[in-house]
Amino acid sequence: MKQTIYNVGVGGMLLLLASCGNGLPVYDATGTFESTEVTVSAEASGKLLHLNLEEGTRLQVGEEVGLIDTVQLYLTKMQLGASLKSVESQRPDLAKQIAATKQQIATAQREKRRVQNLLEAGAANRKQLDDWDAQIALLERELAAQTSSLMNSTNSLTEQGKSVIVQVAQIEDQLSKCHVQSPINGTVLAKYTEAGELASVGKPLFKVADIDRMYLRAYITSEQLAHVKLGDQVTVYSDYGAAEQKAYEGAVTWISDRSEFTPKTILTKDERANLVYAVKIAVKNDGYLKIGMYGGAKWKK
Repeated sequence: MKQTIYNVGVGGMLLLLASCGNGLPVYDATGTFESTEVTVSAEASGKLLHLNLEEGTRLQVGEEVGLIDTVQLYLTKMQLGASLKSVESQRPDLAKQIAATKQQIATAQREKRRVQNLLEAGAANRKQLDDWDAQIALLERELAAQTSSLMNSTNSLTEQGKSVIVQVAQIEDQLSKCHVQSPINGTVLAKYTEAGELASVGKPLFKVADIDRMYLRAYITSEQLAHVKLGDQVTVYSDYGAAEQKAYEGAVTWISDRSEFTPKTILTKDERANLVYAVKIAVKNDGYLKIGMYGGAKWKK
């Protein structure tokens, strides 16, 4: 998605001249109204199944308006789910695998104790006891080897399972991107594609703008800049033609930190100024303000 703004068009000079000598206020700055616009692009590739919006449609942030074909992604997710089950089924039961060896060790230890008692009673010899010690040591080594092998196998399967889980998460993310949503509260300005067309990553689908909050982009001179700061209250006038205007309460929300040459279509209060600074004045839209409409601003003393 990319954010765009409208540039100043022809007519700013006429607006300022029309305000002189006919009882209308003399503006400190003029410009055009713009809004925050977002071009929503496809984040997935595939057939666009539906796109339920038209120019002028009001959208809420997060509202789903379209869907890109998800069949192949869903099938891939099912395949990964089956792979994960297969990995889990191969996981060895450690307790069962080593139970037989543990039983052999327990039996050998009982026999050792029996021979030891016989040896104390003089009914057995030392070699018999040593043989059982050797047998127990051998079984314990076998138990340690089995345990190590089974743990390695378990750890390997655990890592395989984690890998599959990550792949499932990736597919779920791709599936979520197939659902086209509005990124802001706003009104659809343009629709670039229709249901049934093929979408590709980055292909523009529609443009939405927040027209409830408009901005007058105006220009001030360096002399005026010294008296303007963020948050200043400004009276903004919209131009409806034939000297018909309407006043709005506005506030300065942005001041450019770089100067630029005065646009040819803008007349500043000081006509001799060559370098000016752009400012944005936020205004609440009552439904009459339109993008690209000309307006003027007068600073409150």
